[in-house]
Amino acid sequence: MRAKSAWALAIAQHGVVALFQLLDLGYTLEAIKHRVTIGRLHPIHRGVYAVGRRELTRMGEWMGAVLACGDGAVLSHESAAALWAIRKETRSEIHVSVPRSADPRHAGIEVHRRSALPSEDSTSRRNIPVTEPVRALIDLGTRLRPYALEAAINEADKLDLIDSAALGAALQDRRGERGVRPLRWILERGEFVLTDSELERRFLRIAKRSALGKPLTQQWVNGFRVDFYWPELSLVVETDGLRYHRTPSEQARDRLRDQAHVAAGMKQLRFTHWQVRYDPKQVERTLRAAVSIERGPPSSPPLTGLRGL
Repeated sequence: MRAKSAWALAIAQHGVVALFQLLDLGYTLEAIKHRVTIGRLHPIHRGVYAVGRRELTRMGEWMGAVLACGDGAVLSHESAAALWAIRKETRSEIHVSVPRSADPRHAGIEVHRRSALPSEDSTSRRNIPVTEPVRALIDLGTRLRPYALEAAINEADKLDLIDSAALGAALQDRRGERGVRPLRWILERGEFVLTDSELERRFLRIAKRSALGKPLTQQWVNGFRVDFYWPELSLVVETDGLRYHRTPSEQARDRLRDQAHVAAGMKQLRFTHWQVRYDPKQVERTLRAAVSIERGPPSSPPLTGLRGL
């Protein structure tokens, strides 16, 4: 009966058990040592064993690391993100957060000591104690570059683990915490919207510098209202705001719009309001490239002043 309970526990925990759990099941230290000797238990960390065979899945390794770090430990940072499937691990170390009073030290485990981890910041996934997706993203914000952090946010959104409104509200309540500012910057960049008049004013200056000439604005083209249109270049430019708040129906309409323009043999470019306001050089470079492709290389001037041979 005792062995059956131990096997059931090991199966639930991805092939690992802790010393304290075996003792709770009624095993003595001598019985545990004997099972280590005969190869039924394989030490993987101090006080944690793989059951039956030493090889573990990654989930078994994560579970073993959490058990090794003691009461209150949870998988966190890159490892939590990997468990939630919002970002792949790039290193073999396992990240575990523990209460500040704890000081576990184990090979292959990077420990993060916290003064407090509110109950709403932790949960269990696949029976592994882990930080919630919002907390995992905040932790990633202390370690990742913006493009990698934005990819993680997008992946969490795609998996319906978060939505931008909930994430924004959670970040509002955590102002001042490490990792929050990079997340807020990404969200605010995605949600940044200029007024129609300011957007048009700024974009027209960029278009003038790009040698495109003045476009038509708010025209109906191929059945859709477009922001900027150059008939002579067959070029449409759309400026998107509220990227993170667009509903599925709005996204579907965007795709239909793009497909209609392409089917009509036109070119279309999209820029965010953030780019127009804060990265106009990139917008200008892209517009210049579009003009160059459409107009082609300059033709050679006619030769003059030469006599026939």
